Amino acid sequence: MPESGLLQLAGIVVLGVAAQWIAWRVGLPSILLLLTGGLLAGPVTGWLKPDALFGELLAPFVSLSVALILFEGGLTLKLSELPKIGGLVRNLVTIGAAITWIITAAAAHYILGLPNSLSALLAAILVVTGPTVIGPMLRHIRPTGVVGPALRWEGIVIDPIGALLTVLIFEVLVIGEAKEASVHIAIALLKTVFVGGGLGLLAAGLMILLLKRYWVADHLQSAFAVMLVMASFALSDSVQHESGLLAVTVMGFVLANQKQVEVEQIVEFKENLQVLLLSILFIVLAARLDPEVLSSFGWREVGFVLALILVARPAAVFVSTMGKSLEFGQRVFLSWMAPRGIVAAAVASVFAIRLEAQGMAGAEVLVPITFLTIIATVAVYGLTAPILAHRLGVAESSPQGVLFVGAQSWVRDMAIVLQREGFRVLLVDANRDNIREARMAGLPTFHGSILAEQVLDKIELGGLGKLIASTPNDWVNILTVRRFARIFGKVNCFQVMARQSDNHDDRHRYLRGRRLWSQDVSHAGMASRLASSHEVKATKISEQFDYDAYQKQYGADAIPLFVIHEGKKLEPVTADEPVVPQPDSVLIGLVREEKDKHDER
Repeated sequence: MPESGLLQLAGIVVLGVAAQWIAWRVGLPSILLLLTGGLLAGPVTGWLKPDALFGELLAPFVSLSVALILFEGGLTLKLSELPKIGGLVRNLVTIGAAITWIITAAAAHYILGLPNSLSALLAAILVVTGPTVIGPMLRHIRPTGVVGPALRWEGIVIDPIGALLTVLIFEVLVIGEAKEASVHIAIALLKTVFVGGGLGLLAAGLMILLLKRYWVADHLQSAFAVMLVMASFALSDSVQHESGLLAVTVMGFVLANQKQVEVEQIVEFKENLQVLLLSILFIVLAARLDPEVLSSFGWREVGFVLALILVARPAAVFVSTMGKSLEFGQRVFLSWMAPRGIVAAAVASVFAIRLEAQGMAGAEVLVPITFLTIIATVAVYGLTAPILAHRLGVAESSPQGVLFVGAQSWVRDMAIVLQREGFRVLLVDANRDNIREARMAGLPTFHGSILAEQVLDKIELGGLGKLIASTPNDWVNILTVRRFARIFGKVNCFQVMARQSDNHDDRHRYLRGRRLWSQDVSHAGMASRLASSHEVKATKISEQFDYDAYQKQYGADAIPLFVIHEGKKLEPVTADEPVVPQPDSVLIGLVREEKDKHDER
């Protein structure tokens, strides 16, 4: 490979990963920095030329990368969420998609001045939202209720639908005659559903069978999954264009919801792979933009994007949510969250190449307009949605719920009492037995490693404002605290020491979370106390039964755990701040059962 080609390939990876890292450090949507890096490397400086670098392999590479990204997205879709959001998601990806397509096509024709054919195709491309962009935004905003899961489902499900719509319109443009085109469209639609859906089910079934029979070694499971994703995508796409996106989404969805084999190892690998692929794709696709076309953008293009944000999305949401039990604020928030992402960029790039090969005039504007829409929607929604969510009451300005990392028996006892007192709790653990016991106790759970790359996109953080890292591994707790300090703030990140001796070890004091309860309390000590006639109880503190009376009642071995102040403010008791509960507060503590003589909550 020539030296310039080697430098360009290495530069793509360096730019992409550096942009992701900087975005994480400064708290910006990573896509903004990725697109900026691609624009600087391509149109601005002319250093990176993807078409010359990749040649005819560019389109297949982009398609396979998007397939792997959508497969990972399918792995995050859980059937357990559908009873609450199924009807809403169905409307958003059908009625809402149709309304978005119609209004976007009209805006492209009347504002941008594109012919009807190109307007319809551009609108189909922009029907999709961006799950890889929505996920980090939802993680930052932490909306409560159904809006978070609904947006995540919509972002993943709408991608193959938008790609299919683009294919159908492309077929009309190529064929031309309405009667012949309608027959061709019907055939294409059936082929997409049956071929794409069928191959997705077949690939998932084959993967389950191989894992169930232990025919694939543990270290080959992720590689085997990648092989099946690529094979099913390529085979499906060779039969019907863009049906491969449906195949890989179905494959991921089936694997995520089956109960026969464990796929956590595959999920974690795909999360890491997704970050690298997204970094490369956005750099490469942004670098392909024509600088002359970009320099010609003016008020028409701005008006087009505003029409999408202010007209198309609100109309789609408000019509789709008619008859649904959603509050007005939830509808407004849904209507203000439709960033476009990698699928729109990839589909636009692929079809622009096909249209240019067909000699269609004006096809060269599809990609620049799509990227302008991506940049504008990510910037607008990313910067304003958090503020709007708090103003609308869709996200709590000071959430008091607790995220427990670790679901051991003594953690479950605390979570049960907190949930009974009206606080949201979520228990995350990689131990399946702990998760099963927690679910049987009626506690919300997530099974998996808290340190997995995309776990923040999969868990619902709405209503959660505090972290308690309570695993028996101090370094897992430390890494968890450091990760969530950027979300909850270090003041709300707490840690239980694994052993009592660790409480007096100051070598890593700056890395740890705030120490809970007292210097004499550890993970092992809590487990031991609950195994010896201790229990977690909530006690009302009043003028008649103050904290002194509480201590006399339960003795010196009672451990204050949490204080619930007036206004339902939850305060974990820490080792560095002695607790003094005031009247009209509630003290949650670990006490001996036989000393329980006071009326409990």
